[in-house]
Amino acid sequence: MTDEGGGRSGTETDPDGAADTGDQGAGEPDPLADDSDPDGVTMDEFYDVVEAEERPVLTASQVARRAGLSQAGARDALDDLSDGGDLERVDVETDPVVYYPSTWGELAERERVVLFPERREVVVDRPTQYTRARLSQFAHLVDSTGTEPGTRGYLYEIRQEDVWAAPFEDCSELLARMRSVFPRRSPHLEGWVEDQWNRANQFTLETHEEGYVVLSAEREELMGNVARQKLDESHLQADMSDTESWVNTEELGAIKRILYEAGYPVRDERDLESGDPLDVSLDVDVRAYQADWRDRFLEKRAGVFVGPPGSGKTVAAISVLAAVGGETLILVPSRELAGQWTAELRRHTDLPEDRIGEYHGGTKQVRPVTIATYQTAGMDRHRSLFDSREWGLVVYDEVQHIPSDVFRRTADLQTKHRLGLSATPVREDDREEEIFTLIGPPIGTDWGALFDAGYVQEPEVEIRYVPWRHDDARNEWASADRREKHRVAARNPAKVEEIRRLRDKHDDAKALIFADYLAQGERIAEALGVPFVSGETRHAERRRLFEEFRQGERRTLVVSRIADEGIDLPNAELAVVASGLGGSRRQGAQRAGRTMRPAGSALVYVLATRGTSEEDFAQRRMNHLAEKGIRVRERTVE
Repeated sequence: MTDEGGGRSGTETDPDGAADTGDQGAGEPDPLADDSDPDGVTMDEFYDVVEAEERPVLTASQVARRAGLSQAGARDALDDLSDGGDLERVDVETDPVVYYPSTWGELAERERVVLFPERREVVVDRPTQYTRARLSQFAHLVDSTGTEPGTRGYLYEIRQEDVWAAPFEDCSELLARMRSVFPRRSPHLEGWVEDQWNRANQFTLETHEEGYVVLSAEREELMGNVARQKLDESHLQADMSDTESWVNTEELGAIKRILYEAGYPVRDERDLESGDPLDVSLDVDVRAYQADWRDRFLEKRAGVFVGPPGSGKTVAAISVLAAVGGETLILVPSRELAGQWTAELRRHTDLPEDRIGEYHGGTKQVRPVTIATYQTAGMDRHRSLFDSREWGLVVYDEVQHIPSDVFRRTADLQTKHRLGLSATPVREDDREEEIFTLIGPPIGTDWGALFDAGYVQEPEVEIRYVPWRHDDARNEWASADRREKHRVAARNPAKVEEIRRLRDKHDDAKALIFADYLAQGERIAEALGVPFVSGETRHAERRRLFEEFRQGERRTLVVSRIADEGIDLPNAELAVVASGLGGSRRQGAQRAGRTMRPAGSALVYVLATRGTSEEDFAQRRMNHLAEKGIRVRERTVE
């Protein structure tokens, strides 16, 4: 991992070239002394002194100074380690004895945590699963590097929203967790964390005894200098006191978003609908991390489950449904996904069929558990049906769609519990922050931890740069304008030949071939002798082909972007991306996600025409996966 200057670094350097070890003052005791064993020195403590001294060979006096021991005590402890075979000792002229590790490789293979408090960044070389799990509770994984298991470096950033959503009762618990991970305390960083924690409790939405909604602030200056400066008369209808304002309920989403962007997330304590009771039991054992997601959600009554495809977000959501025990509305982007939810509810709960309904273009049933499409639920002629019913829980599947103008109307539905689900809550229009303001904070587990634990199969991802093989195609690209060049490169005919070779190479694998252009998809399907499923394929035909793929009766499908999200196509062992939506990070993760399941090998090939903008777009699409800890390699096809 590199620092801002581009070099690998374990310390920060000031402009004068002096090493900065953080916030510890020159006159303060060394932090290693706080954790040392008064009766001896452990190998971990010895390695800590090696790093602090920046020397691989140490004397007893150096260890004594760093570990807070007498020189005699340090020498005896080091001799004990030497007698046990952990250290080697050599007599030299300048000092009676020097010590070094018996196994030099252990110096390079140790986990190392480096804190940059001013930038609020943490670099971890070779992190253990334990460390990554703890960091995921208060930090965001920005990037990971490395090509082999156990050799990765991870870069984390501590953001405002990470502190606001941290799963702790009070700030002291959060700080204690941070201290358990970091090599030293940082008053500067801890002060910032405390400030952010306090900001999360300054504004509250409450229901007045007469039924209208009130925004209240902890202090008069916050209401005057923040809320009333940032919000206008369309948001605040009247001032009730120096710390309270009557708000327009139709603008609650905007109020939350504006104050969130100002650095003050709003607590929603309104008397919301809890829905009629729903008697339902869960017929599946949830994993430990799914139970953690559920419990964290129930505490806040709002949130977004974020996890890789195959991690069981649907099962975790059904466990929330059972725990809430109230009538539930589930919103989905497509009728195919509505059918999958119905099947999962029947499979994992004891709900009878007449308690589950679907509401979309194909059928219209409003029942205690209703699965509806976003588009239908947002239409004026259907909206009153959903507004009039009291929902104890609303689930927003593929919640990344919520900020779009078409779908965001459903975010205004009144409910006490609001749950979003998404593997990839990112948007190319940079509006993903609205997901968390409209629905709730992110709740999830580090993808790498799920890979290491074996819950989700990590795919092997390779970007393959394909050359032009026909002059006609190359000349068409060369003469096209800038916008058209990408389309011509995406449809490079040489990709059809490469897909056929990859399919022959992995002839036993269940394969999905993705193509964003209809003509290209049809050409690939014809070359392979398999069906092409697109938006033009009738719903009944889509269902039949997808079901044949699930059951193993069909080994290969060419699919358009309709298969990017929501469609459950388990056990795909091979994914080949022939073309994509520019550099869409979400689409790249979704297509790779078709192969992420608990068992079996998984391969993802992303094809890009060599020497064109497709190279950059492919790298951008896959970079989101690299940030999650997935190894991405590159290869040029000769």
